[in-house]
Order: sequence, then C-alpha cells, then structure tokens
Amino acid sequence: MDNLGNVTVRNNQWQRLLNWHRRRRVNVQEEDENRTEGQSSALDRLTKINWREWVVDPAEQFYYVWLQIIIFPIVYNWVIIILRTCFTSIALNYLPVWLTLDYLSDLMYVADMVITVRTGFLEQGILITDPARLKKRYLSSRFFLRDVVSLLPTDFLYFAFGIETPLVRINRLLRTPRLNEALDRMETRTSYPNTFRISKLMIYIFVLIHWNACLYFALSNYIGFGRDRWVYPNISNPVFASTRRQYFYCFWFSAQIFTTVGDTPLPNREEEYLFMIADLLIAVLVFASIVGNVGNVISSLRDRDNVFFPNHELVKAYLRSHHISKELRQRIDNWYQHLHINKKIMRENEILQQLPLHLRTEIAVSVHLPTLSKVTIFQNCETSLLEELVLKLNPQVFSPGEYVCRKGDVGHEMYIIKEGKLAVVADDGVTEFAVLSEGNFFGEISILNIKGNKSGNRRTANIRSIGYSDLFSLSKEDLTDVLSEFPAAKRHLEEKGRQILTKMGMLEESAEGEEDEKDKVETRIKRLQENLEILQTKLARLMVELESSNRKMRARVEQLEWEVATLAVPDDALEIEDEELGQGRGQGVGGEIELPREEAEGEEEMDENGTKQGQNQDAGGEEVAKEGDGESTKSTKESGEGVGEGEMRNTHIQTL
Repeated sequence: MDNLGNVTVRNNQWQRLLNWHRRRRVNVQEEDENRTEGQSSALDRLTKINWREWVVDPAEQFYYVWLQIIIFPIVYNWVIIILRTCFTSIALNYLPVWLTLDYLSDLMYVADMVITVRTGFLEQGILITDPARLKKRYLSSRFFLRDVVSLLPTDFLYFAFGIETPLVRINRLLRTPRLNEALDRMETRTSYPNTFRISKLMIYIFVLIHWNACLYFALSNYIGFGRDRWVYPNISNPVFASTRRQYFYCFWFSAQIFTTVGDTPLPNREEEYLFMIADLLIAVLVFASIVGNVGNVISSLRDRDNVFFPNHELVKAYLRSHHISKELRQRIDNWYQHLHINKKIMRENEILQQLPLHLRTEIAVSVHLPTLSKVTIFQNCETSLLEELVLKLNPQVFSPGEYVCRKGDVGHEMYIIKEGKLAVVADDGVTEFAVLSEGNFFGEISILNIKGNKSGNRRTANIRSIGYSDLFSLSKEDLTDVLSEFPAAKRHLEEKGRQILTKMGMLEESAEGEEDEKDKVETRIKRLQENLEILQTKLARLMVELESSNRKMRARVEQLEWEVATLAVPDDALEIEDEELGQGRGQGVGGEIELPREEAEGEEEMDENGTKQGQNQDAGGEEVAKEGDGESTKSTKESGEGVGEGEMRNTHIQTL
C-alpha cells in the first residue's frame, strides 16, 4: 500500500510538472501573438495616417519630444564647430566621425523644417489645420528665411579653404532660437523648475568657457606657443603636447578668468591685453548672471516654503516676545518640524488661488472627493453639491495628545480623518471607548442645526489625537452657504441627520412634532400672503379699468358738447321757437339731447357689463373689491350723466 501511495504521489508530481510546462508554453505563445498584434497595429496606424493632411498640434506630446530631440544637433554645432576650428589636431584625427555627425545634424534640421511647416497655430482660440494656410504662414515668416540660411550648403567651401576649416558651417548656429523654445517649453513642464534653471545656467556658462578656451588656444597659436607666460606653453614639451592636455589647460585658464579665482599670468602683448579686457568684461556679466539667478532660485524656494507652510520665524519671534512657556514652544516646534519633514501643505486654497475656478474644482475633486464621499450624510447627494463642498475643505494637523474637540463644546465644524488615529476618551482622559482611523468622520450632526437634537448642537464626546493626525474640516458656515443653493439636498441631509439622531436616541419626538406644526403654520401664512398679493394685484387692475372708463366718459361728453355747439340753427326756426318758448322749452331740450344721452348710457352699460364679467372670473375673496368697484362705477356714471345733461341744456339755451 505504501509503494502504491508513493507511485501515485510521483505520478501526480510529474503530471503537475507537465501541466506547468504546457501552461508556460501557452503563455509564451500568447505573449508572442500579442506582441505581433501590437506591432501590426502600430504599423497599421502608421499606414492609415494621411501624410498629406498630417498636422502637428504644438500642445501634443509629439511636438514636445521633438523639441527635446532637436536640442542635440544645435548644441553639437555650438560646441564642435569652434572646437574643430581652433584645435586642428582634433578635427583631423576624428574627421570621419565629424563629417557623419555634421550631415546627420543637417538631416535633422531638414526634418525640423518639415515639422515646422506642418505645425498648427491658434487663431481666435481654434487650432488651424489647413496645410495650405500653414505652408503660406511659414513661408512668409522670418523663421523660414532663418532656417533656409542655416541649411545653405556652405560645405562646398571646403574645396577652397580645406577640410580642416569647419568654420564654413558657422551658419548652422542660426537655429539657436529653436533651442530657446525647447528650453522654455521644458521649464514650464518640468516638476523642478528651480533645478532646471540652475542646470540651464550652468550649460550656458560651460559653452561660454568652452568658446573662450578655444579662442585662447587659437590666439596662443597665432602669437606662438611658449613665447611668454601668458600664452599656452610650448607644445614641443611632451607634457603639453597631447590634445587632451591642450584642451583641459585652456578650459582651466578660461574658467580662472571668468570666475576671477586664482592668479592668472599678466599679459605682455597688445593682443593679450585686448583678450583679457574682453574676458574680464564678460566675467562681470557672468558673475552678475550667476548671482542673480541663484538669488532668484533661493528667493523662489523661500517663497514656496512660505506659501506651503506657515512662517515659523514670525511665530518664534512672537513666542519669545510674550515669554511663552518652554513646553508649549517645544510643542509648536515639533508641529512645524512634522509639517516640513512630511511635506504637509496647509495652504491649499492660497496655492491654487491663481488658477481658474473650474481647474481648482477639478483638482479639489480629484484630491478630496473620495474622502468626502465616505461621509454617510453626503452619500447619494448630487455631484454638483459635492464639487462645491470639496472647495470648502480645510486641512488640519493635530499633534499627539491634542484634543480635537471636547464634550460640551459648541460644534462649528465637522471632521474627516485623512490619516492618523484618534481616540474617543472619557472625561478623565484615560479611558478609551473607541479608536477612529482613516476614513472615519465625526461632528457631522452638529453643523446641520437639526431641531429636537437633545445635545443642542454640542459635542457629545472627547476626541483626542493619538499620534500626528491629518484631518479635513468643514465649517457650518460653508455648508450653510452651499446648501442655500441646493434646497433639495438640504432637506435630504436634514432627514438623514434625523434618522441618525433617532437611532442614537438623541431626537425629541415632541420637538419634532412641534417643528412639523410650525412648518404647517408657516405654510398657511405663506399661502395667505400669496392670496393677499393676488387680490391686491387684481384690485389694482380694477382701479385702472375704472379710471379708463372715466376717461372715456369725459371724452364722449366733450365730443357731444362740441357737436351741439357747432350745430347751425336757421332764422325761421328761431321765430317759431320764440313763440313756443313758454310751452315746450323743457320738452324741446329734452328731446334734442335724448338720443345722445341714450348712446352714452348704452356705452356705460357695456363697460359696466364687461367689468362685471371680468370680476365674476375672480375668487370669492374679490367680492368686496367688486362691490366697491360697482358702486364707484355707478356713482361715476350718475355724476357723468348729470354733468352731461346740465352742460348740454346750457349749451342749447345759449344757442337759442
């Protein structure tokens, strides 16, 4: 039985080994297939590109990478052309290498021209990708002339001056503005701009010292090696004959002049004096630029520290002037030390203040939204509400043993634990009821002002930091300001807060009922106020209609008076009327004005009926206004009729 068991175990081991080899072979095959597919997909993408319509976006990564690549041929020409011109032995010993690098750099210059002519530009904020417009813009710019001159085939001058005169390629240095563009773009995108500025300054100084060393060697060759102590020693001496020693000596001599460190030999000839004068003037500028740039870097670093962290020196001066106890000062120093060592940023809002609001919101959302979403009362809230709240979060750091809040304190903010541990302790400060860690929160109920809360918006526990704890605080004022724009979210949060208080047994039911009753009364009062406003609006409209009716009545009466006044009466009619004056004056006058009076009364009745129809459409609360309006209309009609009859009668008598 034991032998059978051993055989079975061995068979299982061999089977597992075979299965492992098979799986490994399958995995290798799958990796090869994936690699082949990736290469084929890359080739497919390249073949699918329409090269005639291909345009480079200056904001894309490709353009940035190309600017970094074009730095190498430009720096190569700046360093090697002058080196080969002054040190002929270096030029002749490595001639195939130099020629290869020369024409390779020329090829990169040509490629840079192609990319430049295909680089889009912004017009009114829109990227222009029309190849014809890009070509026209580049050909009409000064950059095209500069690029063409930098690529002129001056190498044919080798046939006239010899292959050992690479100075004929001096026109390749005209691409320097492209180098400046690349360095500026790198400075804006690097995460360490101060380090980059120092490195760029050192490169500029190196190139300047390199050129000066080459010119010093060329001047020494012109004067004669070893003529005096100032020029390069005689190359017949084996110590100074090697090419490496020649370059290093000249570079050291130039660095000595520019840094004004060390004793340089005094010049003896006029050429030497002129060279030293030029070098000293350049050295002054170099020294000033170094001091200025280093000072700017140091000041920017100090400004960065002052923005990131509170100013410790001012706090120390304040503590010394007020004779604060040594123990408290030590706690403050430890707090500052913790901030600096662990790079705790306390002024996030001030740092991001220069950015637009939408970018600040996106940064705050990416940094703080996961933390805020862990709070129970903010779960299932609107995204826009959370985006507003993340801008209100303030980071705080508490030292070991420091109390975040004490029992009985009025709560003005809630806290969310980002990092660290806090203990819920008793009043004695020793007994621990619970430990809160990363992602926990507390104090959310005290900032909602929920009526019926037995604690009365006061803290119900003592919270103490065990070690260094990083918290986010959200003040009651900030939450109130944000919730004023989101009434639905406010009701939702209050309801969730009531549910939490109910589970904790901290909500008074009577107070909740009184709150509901108050809400009902307030709702009724609001409705009555709205109805009153509606009635006032309708009363004002009726008064306007009444005034309009009065104006129409006066206009009709004036028209009738004018018509009666202009009525022509014949002489025969006057004699007949004189005879019958005592008999039918009143009847005649009444008969003449009867028809106009009926017309006026008919119009008044139409206006009165129209007013009554409009009033009947209103609510029952408008009856008082309707009755008053009817009486006003009626009295106005009667007064209008009386005035009309009297004026018409007087006018007729005067005419007679």
